[in-house]
Amino acid sequence: MSYFTTVRRTAGNYNDRMRDRWADATGWVRWLVYALLLIGALLLPYSGLKSVMSPQSDWDTILFFPISVYILLALGLNVVVGYAGMLDLGYVAFWAIGAYSMAELSTRYHWSFWYILPIGILMAAVSGIILGAPTLRLRGDYLAIVTLGFGEIVRKVAENSNYLGQTRGVNMIPHPPSHPGVVIYGVDVFKYGLLDARPYYYLMVFMIALTIVFIKRLEKSRVGRAWAAIREDEDAAEVMGVPTYKFKLLAFAIGAAIGGSAGVLWASKVTFISPDEFPFLLSATILAAVVLGGTGNIPGVIVGAFLVGWLPERLRGVQIGSHELLEYRDLFFGAILVAMMALRPEGLIPSRQRKAEMSEGSGGLGSMGAEVAGPGGSGGAAEVGAS
Repeated sequence: MSYFTTVRRTAGNYNDRMRDRWADATGWVRWLVYALLLIGALLLPYSGLKSVMSPQSDWDTILFFPISVYILLALGLNVVVGYAGMLDLGYVAFWAIGAYSMAELSTRYHWSFWYILPIGILMAAVSGIILGAPTLRLRGDYLAIVTLGFGEIVRKVAENSNYLGQTRGVNMIPHPPSHPGVVIYGVDVFKYGLLDARPYYYLMVFMIALTIVFIKRLEKSRVGRAWAAIREDEDAAEVMGVPTYKFKLLAFAIGAAIGGSAGVLWASKVTFISPDEFPFLLSATILAAVVLGGTGNIPGVIVGAFLVGWLPERLRGVQIGSHELLEYRDLFFGAILVAMMALRPEGLIPSRQRKAEMSEGSGGLGSMGAEVAGPGGSGGAAEVGAS
């Protein structure tokens, strides 16, 4: 038995034991863990962590972008990729739509951030429906190519549209309305400005928490079972009476809406956006975060997005002998990702269904494991058809 196989099995057994203990935990224990995790997230901007987490960068800014933005984007993409099993390579387009919604409605029409946020979410969701309506009859690689094209179309439209500022972009985007005076541990949590990223980080944590609650409610509902059936075997789900097209379109709309919310929050912080901020590489990065953490599993996706956002910044300024690692930062970051995927191809913290799909050898990105039933042999299609 190889060393890699031993490490993989040890990590897998540990995850299974922790998952079993969590499944047997009582309600108050679960809520206690949720509260502790939320408190831990709120305490991350503590200045004492800077020397450990990002000695060469501003830790508060890194927490907001890329870390928390990547986490929110990964949660949205996970709805499409992890739950519904559709490969989306143009997810950055919905982030751009939310950002440009904030930019244009605030600078041209002087709308408040709190009015723009739901509108940006709605516009991104509608864009997801517009993209999905004519294309969701496609599957696998063909769908991935179409979504890739959609992402590039959105970026090119922004580059060539005078209304959207062309390559100049949009600047002077206002911050959310401030309500100073609420100071907690030295942080004026509702005072939004350019220099202090902590209020934006707390706002992003609040949005992430709402998104997790929303997604978990869907996961346990008939919608979540329908997505599982579609991911495991779309043809079988159709035979069992699942309206696959409707639920796939819903997944696209929800994933797009979450990406749009991240775009609105991000644009309100940076105050300037341009088409160069929305390359295809960002879609690939968020997809890497989802796959690295474990598709279909919210804790895994959060861990994967955190690592993808944090590791490049942690490697900044690291010295190897007389040479600075900055020139080779992306190379080392890629090597770390390759090593992680060699040890855990199903992701760091995969869902049990996803792990079963990978163990059967049909969990690739082309089909997203559409042929394999979940553990215990009961496919999602039968469960949905019976509900």
